[in-house]
Amino acid sequence: MQVSFFNKKRIISENHKPLIIGEISANHDNSLEKTFQLLKLAKKIGLESVKFQTFDLDEMTLNIKKKEFMLKNSFKSSSWNNRSLYNLYQEAQLPKKWHEPLFKFCNSLKLLCFSSVFDEISLKLLENLNCPIYKIASLESLHFPLIEKVLKTRKPVFISTGTLNIDEIEELVAFLRKKKNNNYLLMHCVTDYPANSWDLNLAHIKYLKSKYKCEVGFSDHTIGNTGAIASVAYGATVIEKHFKLKEKKNMLDNNFSLNPNEMIKFINDVNDSWMAKGKSPKKISVNEKKFIKYRRSIYAASNIQPKEIFTTNNIKVVRPGLGLPPKYYNDMLGKRANKFIKLGKPIGLKDFKYKK
Repeated sequence: MQVSFFNKKRIISENHKPLIIGEISANHDNSLEKTFQLLKLAKKIGLESVKFQTFDLDEMTLNIKKKEFMLKNSFKSSSWNNRSLYNLYQEAQLPKKWHEPLFKFCNSLKLLCFSSVFDEISLKLLENLNCPIYKIASLESLHFPLIEKVLKTRKPVFISTGTLNIDEIEELVAFLRKKKNNNYLLMHCVTDYPANSWDLNLAHIKYLKSKYKCEVGFSDHTIGNTGAIASVAYGATVIEKHFKLKEKKNMLDNNFSLNPNEMIKFINDVNDSWMAKGKSPKKISVNEKKFIKYRRSIYAASNIQPKEIFTTNNIKVVRPGLGLPPKYYNDMLGKRANKFIKLGKPIGLKDFKYKK
């Protein structure tokens, strides 16, 4: 997969470092100034990309307080509970009038920015800003009327699969293929905030890559870095993590977001994991080669006279590895030396009569 921005091309594949996305989400904290600070820090600490969430409040839900539109004490984050959906999204919403200055600021920083899109009104806004990528959130991933409009932009699309079962993912991919669009990436995701490590099922990343022959990323809602590090080994090529300015307990996404210092470690850990993954078949590293000579090999454990029989007393398998490999040891026992071999000398094939 390939993403174009700032007149350059970013290839997304297992042969390239994972694209790490700092998810801003509700961490704008309803302050444009704080959001600018967050973007500056994103660039400073080496984040390659940031993502916003763009939605029209009245397209997201209805401003009513019927039972099904109310959130009870069912969420881990206390700031999500005991309020209406409308009220929650009102706090989380990134104001439309902020989008243009934020996109321009990211462009001035040469920081890749894009957005999750939730409705057609927001899509039009983002198209006017030349948004280079679109993200479809987990709870929108079966919203085919919206996805169809996004596909028509011909931009790369990242689609989260949180809450989707196998049949629903199959239905989603079938829809994408029917629209003759291969410019998509599936994002493995567990829609829980924060998510538990034991629920991640990261092996699903490898399954998705194999079944659908597409790039697969990981949207990480856990606390810490372990899930993201492990996801790289399963083939994740895009990794998303919520990013915040600082600790603020009443902020909606605080519990599962990383502050700048934590994000630095996150980036380093993910990139180290990618480098450690390497390629198959294995190649011996330059640093490892110097240890080869310290393998075991066969040495004279005493002075051995010509025609003397090799026994367990006069030859040993020891380090270093300048003599014959240990696989010859049993064949040597009972054979005779064809010359004098001094104590501590590595033994070679010319020192006895060897038959294959």
